[in-house]
This record gives sequence, C-alpha cells and structure tokens, in this order.
Amino acid sequence: MLPLSASFVQIKFDDIRFYENCGGGSFGSVYRARWISQDKEVAVKKLLKIENEAEILSVLSHRNIIQFYGAILEAPNYGIVTDYASGGSLYDYLSSAESEEMDQEQVMTWAMEIAKGMHYLHSEAPVKVIHRDLKSRNVVVTADKVLKICDFGASRFHSHTTHMSLVGTFPWMAPEVIQSLPVSETCDTYSYGVVLWEMLTREIPFKGLEGLQVAWLVVEKSERLTIPSSCPDSFAELMRKCWLTDHKERPVFKLILATLESMSNDSKLPEQCNSFLHNKAEWSCEIEATLERLKKLERDLSSKEQELKERERRLKMWERKLIEQSNTPISAESFYESKTEESNSSETTCQITSSSNGEVEGMSLQAMMKGFGGMFALDMGGPVLHSGMQVNMQAKQNSSKSSSVREGRKINMALGMSDDSD
Repeated sequence: MLPLSASFVQIKFDDIRFYENCGGGSFGSVYRARWISQDKEVAVKKLLKIENEAEILSVLSHRNIIQFYGAILEAPNYGIVTDYASGGSLYDYLSSAESEEMDQEQVMTWAMEIAKGMHYLHSEAPVKVIHRDLKSRNVVVTADKVLKICDFGASRFHSHTTHMSLVGTFPWMAPEVIQSLPVSETCDTYSYGVVLWEMLTREIPFKGLEGLQVAWLVVEKSERLTIPSSCPDSFAELMRKCWLTDHKERPVFKLILATLESMSNDSKLPEQCNSFLHNKAEWSCEIEATLERLKKLERDLSSKEQELKERERRLKMWERKLIEQSNTPISAESFYESKTEESNSSETTCQITSSSNGEVEGMSLQAMMKGFGGMFALDMGGPVLHSGMQVNMQAKQNSSKSSSVREGRKINMALGMSDDSD
C-alpha cells in the first residue's frame, strides 16, 4: 500500500460541513456534505480507518467512476470524500415510481455506461482493479442521469492477490467469490449480469431469501435468477453468459460492450424491449413462481436440518453410554428399545441462514460452508462419529479384544450401521 500522505489529497475534518445521511456503503455510512473551502457539494463516507478504497480511488479517473477528491485522515474521523450524485443509488431509482417510465433506450444507455466503467477498471486504469461488490446500490445516478460506479471498499488491485476473502452481497456474488476461491475480473461480469437483470425487471434479486440461503442455491444447486420468457433474446443470452459457472467462459467487458453495440443496431429490439418493460404484470408471475419453488426447497432444507439435529442427538447419547458403560456389558435389547426409524441416506444437507441482508465482510466461506453438501455428510464408515467425538474401542482396558468387537457390533446394529468386521 502506498504511504497515505503521498497517495491523495488530505482534507481537514473541520473543512467539511455534514448534512443528512444518504446511505451506507460496504464499510461505512455515506453523508451529503459541503467541502467548505472549495464551496462544493460532496459525499463523505465515514470510516473506522483508511485502507484500500482511498488508494484505489486516487488512481482512477473515468466518466462512469465516482470522482474522488481526497480523504480525511484525522482519527477518529476518517472519511472518503467524493463527488455527490443527487439522483441517489440505482437501487433506489429502480424501486421508485419513476423507473416505471424506463424504456429500451435508457436501459441500453445505462447498461453501456456501467460496462464502460467496468472495462476501464479492468483494462484501462493505471492498475487493474477488481470491484468485487458491483450491485445496484453501488451505482449512483447524477443529476443529469449519468451512472457512476462507487464504493470500492471491497475492491482489490489485481496485482496484489487473486485469492479473495469473502466480501460482498450474496445475490450479486459469483460462485467462486462465495467459495473464497481464486478469482479473475469476470467475477464482476457475473455481478453485472445481476444489475442488468435488475434494470430489466425492476425486481430485487432473490427477494425474500436470506443471503446464505442464496449462496447455497447458487453454489450447490446452480440456481440463477429467473429470466422471464418474454425477455428479448439478446438480453437473455447476455445475462446467461454472465452467469456461467466457469468464470473463464464469461465474457470480459470489452466483449460485453461489443455485444451491446451490436444490440443497439438491432431495429427490432426497441419494440421488443419496450413491450417487455411495460407489460410487467404479464411476466412477473414467472419470477414469483421461481421464488416460491426456492422457498419450498428452503423449507425442505429446514426439515432436513431438524432430522440432522435429532440424529446427532442420538449419536451423542450412544457415545456417552459407551463411555460411561465401558466396563459394563451392553445388551443389544437396550439399544433396540430406543432405536427409531432412520433415513438410509448417507448425506444430509443443512439449512444455512443469515440474519443480515446478505452482506458479509472479510470472512472465509471455507470455514462456513465448505461446499455445503460435503460439510454435513454423515461418515458412517469409520470410528469417528458425526458429532466429532471419537470412540476408541481399545480404551476399554478391562475388556478383551473379542468383547470390544461384540460391543462395536452392537453399536453398529443400534445405529443402523453395516457390520463389515467379518
């Protein structure tokens, strides 16, 4: 990281007059303010400390990237000072009544502007930057309706590392980012496809589902946002390409810009797109149907979670009995009396929920989910039970080897495990 004093302009805290809170970024609250000495309206993101974002913004300059003015470095009043976009976030705009008047020209213009900003970050900036948290909340609308990408709190210079910790917002995150795998710039391509879907549908991605549930659906079930059947084919095809699981197969933004340019020359597209945009009542039911299906899948997952908890409770009970009665013969009848019917499945998947809106920072998903399904597999083939406790049959010092084998067979029979000791 560059020395802070040499990287950008330092702005005095008392040179800023704060007004209302106008939103929140990934790492701090954003305020409308006035830079007194410059007589300029600005946005200030208040932070706990100054790290990558100021360093990254200081080297960027593009029409579709938020303009950076400097940083406040006076503890504890750290902050990033940027241009103020009076139109608010794209997310807020798409949630407003004004968005109902959107037409093909506006969608195409904004799709191009975001793609141009992202192409600059990946290919034209002094240093390649991966945003990692591209979403409609991190795109702002200026007074003259120009889109600018902002909030680089999750961003990284690509030359620093290609292995990313988990940070971002799940409905917009590529599968490899969710899994904390090494990434390339096409993780931003995936997020761009979601923003394009937002502009076309004016819907909230995976509405009603918790963040980690979305993560499980995207990674383990390869679920993607529903593209209504009446969506123009060219837009539908572009979004599907952006959401490909293999990041190497997703288009880079140079190709996306070429695709959008070609689409803008299609004389039939404006009529098709406008018909789609203004007839939401006819196709919104398709999105609702998908959400209901996913919610049902989540409820089924919840049921399996309860099965898993009950199964683990019984396993722990038998572990305790085995330890407590290690010197006492255990009759098979005592096991059979309590044995209940169990599933033959060797794997049970557990529900993962989140109380937040799906935003997480600086976490490793490997410790959290580890491929989801594999983490909750019940390995019944060895001496280590699923609860993580190991029962060493040879620890029974007062029992003979043959007695240990007999006791082990009884445990196996009671828990529905196969006896392959012969």
